[in-house]
Amino acid sequence: MPPYAKKSLGQHFLKHDHICDRIAALVQATPEDWLLEIGPGPGALTRAAERLPHARLFLLEKDERFALERQREAAEGTQAVLIDALRFPWGRLSPARSWKILGNLPYNVASPMIWDMAARCRAMRRAAFMVQKEVGRRLAAEPGNGQYGALSVWVQSFWKPRMEFIVGPGAFSPPPKVDSAVLSFEPLARERLPRHPEALARLVKLLFQQRRKQLGGIARRSPWPGVAEALADAGVDPRLRPEELAVDDFHRICERWSWGVARFDEKKDGAGQGEIPA
Repeated sequence: MPPYAKKSLGQHFLKHDHICDRIAALVQATPEDWLLEIGPGPGALTRAAERLPHARLFLLEKDERFALERQREAAEGTQAVLIDALRFPWGRLSPARSWKILGNLPYNVASPMIWDMAARCRAMRRAAFMVQKEVGRRLAAEPGNGQYGALSVWVQSFWKPRMEFIVGPGAFSPPPKVDSAVLSFEPLARERLPRHPEALARLVKLLFQQRRKQLGGIARRSPWPGVAEALADAGVDPRLRPEELAVDDFHRICERWSWGVARFDEKKDGAGQGEIPA
């Protein structure tokens, strides 16, 4: 009998092994890699991950039913952890390890989870996630695309996303009402990362709150000073709209937004009680 899916957790369980194998293959695992799966549920994707070459496999599961089940059925070298991945201290994963991350992410938490991971998970070498198709489009969108927004700019400031393939509702139990998308992610080189991520986060949220307005008008109405000056210093045309700017344009504006950089100090990951060894 199929496992009961909790609507409150946005659970839709993959039921086709060949799709799980395709997702798992995207992380390009090697025998030295430490794999981490988010939300293993009944374990279909876990079994695909266990078939990959790897050194260790960790499973983050919020649902106690499946955390206990995965602990009982874990293969050698696999460890299941009862934890909400939204609260996991991603910054504590050691870059000394080669971390590959994968997961069929619940629709209701995929965006905030990927937003947080992109900035904090510096140890990630490659990732593959299944998300709602519309979220996948936003993650991979380019400037000028109607899907391009704050999530696009933020994630692409840290990772390079690639839309890999679409999965229909029939691949899940229970079937969702929309299609899903599988994307792969690679981290950008350190020199391309934003120097002031906290200020950048505030800036992109501010500008995309009024995405159809011109940048100059948004800046004049901003509750925070210095945005108009930063646009001018960065050489950005104030008649443009946010969705017309490239990711590097946002970085240039942020670098010159002296008030924002001074006001929004970079936050450090909390020293929580991590269950996964560094």
